[in-house]
Amino acid sequence: MSAADPSSLDPVRRDTMNPHAFGLAPPLAGPSILGALDRWFSDKRFNISRPKLIFFVSVIDFVIVVATGWAAAWLTGTLDAYSTSAMFARTALVAVAVAVLMRRKWAYTIPALRRTIVQWQRIFKSLFAAFIGLAGASFLTRIHLFTPSEAAVWLVWAAALMMISRMAAAKVIAHWTEQGRLVRRTVIVGGGADAEAVIKALESSSENHIKILGVFDDRDDDRSSDSLSGYPKLGNFEQLSAFCRNAGVELLIVTVPSAAEERLLQILKRLFPLQVDIRISALSSNLRFNARAYTDIGGVPMLAAMDRPLTDWDRAIKNLEDRILGAMILLLAAPVMALVALAVRLDSKGPVLFKQRRFGFNNELIEIYKFRSMYSDMADAAAAKLVTRDDPRVTRVGRFIRRTSLDELPQLFNVLKGEMSLVGPRPHATEAKADADLYQSIVAGYYARHRMKPGVTGWAQINGWRGETDTHEKIQRRVELDLAYIDDWSLPFDLYILALTPFALLTGKNAY
Repeated sequence: MSAADPSSLDPVRRDTMNPHAFGLAPPLAGPSILGALDRWFSDKRFNISRPKLIFFVSVIDFVIVVATGWAAAWLTGTLDAYSTSAMFARTALVAVAVAVLMRRKWAYTIPALRRTIVQWQRIFKSLFAAFIGLAGASFLTRIHLFTPSEAAVWLVWAAALMMISRMAAAKVIAHWTEQGRLVRRTVIVGGGADAEAVIKALESSSENHIKILGVFDDRDDDRSSDSLSGYPKLGNFEQLSAFCRNAGVELLIVTVPSAAEERLLQILKRLFPLQVDIRISALSSNLRFNARAYTDIGGVPMLAAMDRPLTDWDRAIKNLEDRILGAMILLLAAPVMALVALAVRLDSKGPVLFKQRRFGFNNELIEIYKFRSMYSDMADAAAAKLVTRDDPRVTRVGRFIRRTSLDELPQLFNVLKGEMSLVGPRPHATEAKADADLYQSIVAGYYARHRMKPGVTGWAQINGWRGETDTHEKIQRRVELDLAYIDDWSLPFDLYILALTPFALLTGKNAY
């Protein structure tokens, strides 16, 4: 039976391929506004993309502040005092200041967008703080930004329209939540009375943004039944990683008693590489920490064991960075890529581009593009054998483009497709080895580097750890730097790595 046939797969894998699994609904059809939004914001599992939604809300805020700035200038008769470029500059400055303050107040999160009154308070505080701050800066620098009457009209109109937009956003979010398409897809890890208590507490909560898919329990004896409080047992811990990837799980709630310390540590060790938020239920624990150590989910106190490396806002910013900078770099690199393609074509027979399967985000397999650097009949699609100095498989042009990393330029297409980022841990081939050992067998927690999209360049590469990995120490050092990058990610950090990349490539160190 074909591997693509869902009936040939195990039940857990088969169910997650069904768009209606676990109560999901497909996007609305038809020309309605809500239907258009459904299609625009839906991902491949028909869930609503949180980064897209948050970015859309922030863009609406930006447009409102800019538009009301122009309207305020017109209403107060000061429009003629500004040139067109000056109007754009000053309204954009105010809009950016408001967006930054809103971000600092955590207004751009899905939980915050559900609460209209709280949003109104944050909108007014952010607008007021932005206008007061910019008025003070205007006074100190003697740069005229707005008159008091203009600022008052601007603030009132911007606040009113932003509040209306939040009411609309809350209604749309409530609709998607009721459909089960804007919920945190959740799995309970562990069974028994502790898991039952957590499920009961979550079900009795007035919040409906948690959707429990089922339970994973490693116990196979009579202590672990096929279902728990009406939710199916989906498998054991060995099956958890694959299920999380296939079903788009976002939250894992661990219900193992704190007294079972060794078992808890074993479970967490398995879960850390996953692209999910991990919370340890404190509902049945006798331990009590400072209240700030807990987060509340559906009325259940939770200890945060791990968060996804990027928040929804951060993912939106990084996606924007990849699309805009990726397109710009591709345009600038196009002439160079054309010359490399011609050189590859003239140097040896075979296709110009080479595709290779590598581990990508969330440990999923992707096909990356490279300029072919080996003779076609000697190509190693799985990278089972390391390329070494003076490797006979590498062509004359191949040696040059590998040493300068020009062979990696086609991965800009992977970036624009959303499979890779400009900056991130480099994607490794499925059979890549160091000293005859697979990478994942050498480095504990190796798959944790896949909690972020792989990058065309990365922190390890600009620190000299690129090219051949013939020893355990080389791959261990690479992974250490990859994990450090994931923990310390920020937009300035990405820009810093991109700026240093050309200088790092000039050395050609370890690249054959």
